[in-house]
Amino acid sequence: MATNTKPAIIICHGSYHSPTPYEPFMEKLQSQGFETYCPHRPTCDLSKLNVGDVDHPDFDLGPPAEGYPTDTDDVNVVVKLLDKLVNEDGKLVLLVAHSSGGWVATQAAIPELQANSRRSEGKTGGLIGIFYMGAFVVPVGESEAKTYQKHGVKGLGTPVDAPRFFFNGLDAESAAKWTATLTASPVNTDRLTNDPYSALPCAYLVLEDDLTLPKEYQEGMIALQEGKGNKFTVYRATCGHSPHLTWTEDLVLKVTGFTNEILS
Repeated sequence: MATNTKPAIIICHGSYHSPTPYEPFMEKLQSQGFETYCPHRPTCDLSKLNVGDVDHPDFDLGPPAEGYPTDTDDVNVVVKLLDKLVNEDGKLVLLVAHSSGGWVATQAAIPELQANSRRSEGKTGGLIGIFYMGAFVVPVGESEAKTYQKHGVKGLGTPVDAPRFFFNGLDAESAAKWTATLTASPVNTDRLTNDPYSALPCAYLVLEDDLTLPKEYQEGMIALQEGKGNKFTVYRATCGHSPHLTWTEDLVLKVTGFTNEILS
C-alpha cells in the first residue's frame, strides 16, 4: 500500500463531547498535511436530545417523541462521511477513536469501505486502520453498556467532576474552559456486529494517568483481543483521559508514525 498520500482522518469523539475539544488536535494534524474531520455524534448533540435551550439545557425533560438517538445513529453519521471520502473522493482514511468513540469507530469500519477489500476489487481509497486512544475496545457481539457499565439509566447521563476525570493534567482555567463544552448522552446499548480487529491494522494509545478508564482496563481490552489473535500496535502516554488536549504534539507524532507504518 506504499503511497505518499496522507490519509484523511476522522475522529470519533467520546460521550458527553462535541467536536470542540478536539480542535487543537485537528489543527496540529492539519499543520502536518492531514485532512481532518470530527462529526458530531447525535447521541451527544444537545439539539437532538430534547433539553430545551441548548445554552441552558434542562436534562429532565425526557426523550424526544422519536426517542433518544442511538449508537447506531452515531455510526451512520461516520459511515456517511466515510462513504463520501472513499467512494466519491477516492481517499485513504484513518479512524481515530477516543473513549466511547471506540465502539463507534469499530462498528463503522465496515468491510466494503476497507482499503484492502477495495484494492482486491480494483478500487482506490479506503479505510486503512483504527487508532484507539483511551478508547473502548468492545468484543464483537457485546455492547459498551453490557461490557463496561454496571448500572444503566434510562435518561440522559452527564459527567461528574469532569475537570478531574476528563481533564486532569490541565490547569484549572483550561479544565473549566473545556468542561463548559461538554454535553450529555444516553447510555450506549447497541451491540457490536462488525469485526475490523482481525481485518485492519489497529493501534492503541494507553493513557497511564487516565482516571476515567484506568490503564488496567485499557490493557485488559487489548489483551482480550490479542488473545483472539488480533494484533495491536501499543503506544503509551503519561497523561489523563484527554491526550488531544494535554499531549497534543506527541499524539500527532504517534498518529503520524502509525500511519507511516501502515503505508510503508
